[in-house]
Amino acid sequence: MLNMIDFHSHILPGIDDGSRNMEQSIQILKEAKEAGFSKVISTSHYMEEYFECDEAKRRELLDNLQKNIDGIDLYLGSEIYITNNIVDLIKENSASSINDTKYVLFEFPLAETKPMNDKEVIYRLIENGYVPIIAHPERYPFIQKDPNYLFELSDMGALFQANYGSIIDMYGSKAKKTLKKLLKNDLISFFGTDTHRPEQVFTKMPQILKKLKKLLSEEEIEKFTTINPQKVLDNEDID
Repeated sequence: MLNMIDFHSHILPGIDDGSRNMEQSIQILKEAKEAGFSKVISTSHYMEEYFECDEAKRRELLDNLQKNIDGIDLYLGSEIYITNNIVDLIKENSASSINDTKYVLFEFPLAETKPMNDKEVIYRLIENGYVPIIAHPERYPFIQKDPNYLFELSDMGALFQANYGSIIDMYGSKAKKTLKKLLKNDLISFFGTDTHRPEQVFTKMPQILKKLKKLLSEEEIEKFTTINPQKVLDNEDID
């Protein structure tokens, strides 16, 4: 698999719990290129009062990083921690949609109970013309308990991004088992590394792709790793 697009990464230096410095960021991207990725979407955490780096600053960091790496194209986004203010954060350029498109990546708390405002936030995004994408659903304990709950969110118009590492037990056996169920039920549209540091995910891609090939066809793998992510970058609709 070449020319893959990483949908979820923490490559910008020093602004969240991802890359610590420019050297680490460059190292991560060299690993990405080696693993067969030609594009990486930067989705730094945006969490009110915790990780608050505005779009202008993140774009500056991204442009600087782009100048230091060849053969890989970088795009700006955010992984926004669920909040009722999500639309305002995007409109005021605090957090970012993916590549300035209608697509917004956000995450739930890694908790036993589902957030009270999950459907309200999804509804609010859709009402304002955005397409909500929920990061790594297989990792949330409340979804591990009841994966069918995602059908309700899917029916509302939400899409889902799985983490590559889940298929090799990086987040435990429940996440792996849940991801298999979600793939079987056609609930996943994208894969992302969710990489935070060097030698975390990109170096394991041969092992990961080998596992995925046992579960998915070549066409499906291409759809989740390349075709759908490119549609998002181009602001096109996902089937």
